[in-house]
Amino acid sequence: MLHVAESIREAIAHQSEGAPVLAKQFFHLSSRAAVDQALSRLCRSGELMRAGRGVYVRPVTSRFGVRPPAPEKIVEALAGLKGETVAPSGASAANALGLTTQVPARMVYLTTGPARLLKVGRQEVELRHAPAWQLRWPRERAGQVVRALAWLGPEEAPQHVPALRKKLSPPERKQLAAATAGVPSWLAAHLSALAYG
Repeated sequence: MLHVAESIREAIAHQSEGAPVLAKQFFHLSSRAAVDQALSRLCRSGELMRAGRGVYVRPVTSRFGVRPPAPEKIVEALAGLKGETVAPSGASAANALGLTTQVPARMVYLTTGPARLLKVGRQEVELRHAPAWQLRWPRERAGQVVRALAWLGPEEAPQHVPALRKKLSPPERKQLAAATAGVPSWLAAHLSALAYG
């Protein structure tokens, strides 16, 4: 058992702080139960933090002590490991675009992967499965606009179109013109208004 923990310790020593560690990465070392016990031991010693079922992270160590890594870093790195696309939720996008002052109580990310909950220190991060059209351009403003309008819904979205139009550059408006395929018809109408209005 100790050799399993030592092998995991050596493997994670080369990873950056906050990098996710998946239990299944170590199943070649021993049985699942032995790997789980070794990971639990590393959590108790403070070398790892449990973030979710089978997901662990290296804590950030500074002169101020040990703290959990930034949730955004964990989500991005985990998505990269699992081949998923992730983006902040529509509520976060609406807040970032100045369409609402409401700040989500829980961090929510949309994902092409399965829905799940991560616990990073005291913070919970929800990964919510979403259709592919909501995850287009995950790091660009055009994608934020699509997610924000989808979150606002058909009743509230129209009142924000004029303000959004002023914020968008010509290339962003061109992107939105391409986004009308595959979205609900009410949203396609607003994206067309933003693109061509």
